[in-house]
Amino acid sequence: MPRPAVNVAVKAARAAGNIILRNLNRVEGLAIEEKSRHDYVSEVDKMAEAEVIKELRRAYPNHGFLGEESGQKGNPDKLWIVDPLDGTHNYLRGFPHFCVSIAFRDHGDLVYGVIYDPLRDEMFTASKGDGAFLNDRRIRVTKRESLAGALLCTGFPYRQRRHLGAQLDMTRALLGEAEDIRRTGSAALDLAYVAAGRMDGYFETGLYPWDMAAGVLLVREAGGHCSDFAGKAGMPENGNLIAGNHFVAAAMAKVISAHAPPTLL
Repeated sequence: MPRPAVNVAVKAARAAGNIILRNLNRVEGLAIEEKSRHDYVSEVDKMAEAEVIKELRRAYPNHGFLGEESGQKGNPDKLWIVDPLDGTHNYLRGFPHFCVSIAFRDHGDLVYGVIYDPLRDEMFTASKGDGAFLNDRRIRVTKRESLAGALLCTGFPYRQRRHLGAQLDMTRALLGEAEDIRRTGSAALDLAYVAAGRMDGYFETGLYPWDMAAGVLLVREAGGHCSDFAGKAGMPENGNLIAGNHFVAAAMAKVISAHAPPTLL
């Protein structure tokens, strides 16, 4: 049975998802800002984040919030981490792959995570120690024991183009051993897909907590492993993330660490 806090987060994610879907057919008329080069925010991002925080604050008025659009406010020890629309670039182009991501961190420890794909009505949920689920069905990472035949996913660092060359080197090296690599445009959904066994592994540079917090917990609770590029377990502070089952994640870390510059390790 889902924990009460997960039920609250699910309600918040669905409320944000409704806003996202209602505005899908008026994308061309949305107000859009460029936060930095190649990094955009729409009025839908802002409305969806406000709705998520409103629902969470109603249930937990003493908790803090870290939102991609509104920044961090309130109690840092009891912190909800929110990406109201992960995959904004996809959304603005009508590419059907984006989601709402919500995680809760208690004194630095990830304990709840929700990722919601409103187009497919797929709700991924996880609670620390209780496993990971997709629409109430338990999910697990794949059982693949090496990179041979593996389907990986990644994202390219549009926020940090200085790392593009290094990432292309890593991608080339991984493609030498894996079956194929996908680039979908939503880090949170990529991680949810790893947790659900749709992908064998994931890697990306320059992520923020709201990009990966819920997904990291999902992968862990689905029996997988997350680390930085040097192989140190956990949600990496530098934002350079590897995720997969224990075999695939270790194999990816070995390849990536051999090709990544010291600044990424």
